[in-house]
Amino acid sequence: MPRGTYLHVEDEVEERFQCAPGPGGWRYVGERSDGRRTDVVVDARWRQIRVEVVTPDWWIRGGVTGHRVAWVRGARGGEAAEHDARAYGFLGESPGFLVAVARSLRLAEGEQADVALVRLAGPALSALTVAQRWRLAEVTAYETDTEPLPVARYRIADLATGETDEIHVAGDVVVAAPGVELTDLDSPPHLGGLGP
Repeated sequence: MPRGTYLHVEDEVEERFQCAPGPGGWRYVGERSDGRRTDVVVDARWRQIRVEVVTPDWWIRGGVTGHRVAWVRGARGGEAAEHDARAYGFLGESPGFLVAVARSLRLAEGEQADVALVRLAGPALSALTVAQRWRLAEVTAYETDTEPLPVARYRIADLATGETDEIHVAGDVVVAAPGVELTDLDSPPHLGGLGP
């Protein structure tokens, strides 16, 4: 069960996380030093069936329902409103979302897919649907003390702006992503069991 720490570089916020395969899928839980908590549960096909993000003032709960995502967003102690959008899943500030999307696409090396995702941003968890192109550029095996560690490099393009980013994923851990550093990992990534 991987446990470790990501550093959100711009805000200098640490996110302690743990993730593990479960009876029917995979779960990621991250708790940040600024009070934000992320809980993502996926099924055996890596679809985000239960997502919860909580900040000191706002919360969102939702998940994938067929070809749509549905969520409830509310302020602490205030009213909540229901929303839905035609989208593939959620994106958030936590690297756990990057793992869930990357693994769910099941891309072979060199393949790409266009997806709409609901991005949850900022302290108020504002939701915005974005269109992205994910391409699995390459998979490189790195030697370790026990066995080779395959690291997948994805290129992600925003289809509205043309901006591109790269992320590197090893199993169920983000090794590198824009604005995020993996600063500590207590145990190796989980490589098998669910999807590619």
